[in-house]
Amino acid sequence: MLTCQRQLFDLGEQHTYLNAAYMGPLPRAARQAGQAAAALKTQPWNVSGAHFFEPVERVRELYAKILGGNSDCVALVPSVSYGLAVAAKNVPIPTGSTVLVLADQFPSNIYAWREAAARNGASLRSVQRREGLGLSDGVLEAIDEQTSVVAVPHCHWMDGARLDLVQVGRKVREVGAALVIDGCQSVGAMPLDVQAVQPDFVAGASYKWLLGPYSSGFLWAHPKYHEGQPIEFNWINRAHSEDFAGLINYQDNYQPGARRFDMGEVSNFGLLPQVEASLTLMNTWRPDRIAAYTQALTDQICDGAEALGLGVLPRSERSPHLVGLRLKTQDPKQVAAQLAEAQVHVSVRGDSIRVSAHVFNDASDVQRLLQVLSQAVAL
Repeated sequence: MLTCQRQLFDLGEQHTYLNAAYMGPLPRAARQAGQAAAALKTQPWNVSGAHFFEPVERVRELYAKILGGNSDCVALVPSVSYGLAVAAKNVPIPTGSTVLVLADQFPSNIYAWREAAARNGASLRSVQRREGLGLSDGVLEAIDEQTSVVAVPHCHWMDGARLDLVQVGRKVREVGAALVIDGCQSVGAMPLDVQAVQPDFVAGASYKWLLGPYSSGFLWAHPKYHEGQPIEFNWINRAHSEDFAGLINYQDNYQPGARRFDMGEVSNFGLLPQVEASLTLMNTWRPDRIAAYTQALTDQICDGAEALGLGVLPRSERSPHLVGLRLKTQDPKQVAAQLAEAQVHVSVRGDSIRVSAHVFNDASDVQRLLQVLSQAVAL
């Protein structure tokens, strides 16, 4: 069993940070790696050709291990929206078809598909939540022969409602559609096995659950898209880019696999060492063990919240690491402000207090949250 890893972070004893869904803290190891990287750039003669390629491939391999896939399927991108733009450019969207999303889905996973649907003469359909119907069942019910793309997260960003991606992936393949996953709020915090789900694309960011820096992320692309079109045309994703002296021998061919989708300046000397340090820790802890650890904390949070009269999703429908606590009468923003005054850090999303635990939390954080919550909701 995984134990609390708070000693690896600079969180301070006075803070209860239950807000990894907003932004994960950098571990000390990642901060130190970033400081060393900044020092390297102060003496640019020490930046060799190897710095452009070797760290990129190490990070690519670390992302692939998190996803249970092959590193050739991983591109390095700056954001989820970038990855979704690549997906939207490459998945087939026939005229008259339907692109399926969730109601109240995160904006980056709406704008990309709204534009792609309009460009291709397709329609965008949102799956609404219905009383007594789980999120997975609602999505499965909505998929039909008109569906060309199902663009969904692994869990809902507002309250952690979980999707069974294995079942969804199976239904998507039955109708010949594409499955594109926004993994920003799940990859690293809960297992997402691309071999079992068989998605077309998975996009994710580092700065939340993977505990990395901002402006760094990944795109997993199924091998059938490895001859696809990138959204930008840079030098480093082309064949033979390692030969700096021969770069004017312009290439039509790309580096193998999903590398054609790598962002420009993929070799970011300041960020990649931080990403590598955080992903190394994440692979040591493993998403399955992280999920088991945070599940115990989330269950305690939900049990305590229900005892205070707050609403939570049933255990069978919620994610192990992220939950929304619905207030009956109080303004969630006011309650969150009271929590912040007590140095208990959470988010407000919609009508819920969003609480998200990670490996740096333990039962004392849960107790402190519930203690302050009990005072806030009693007012």
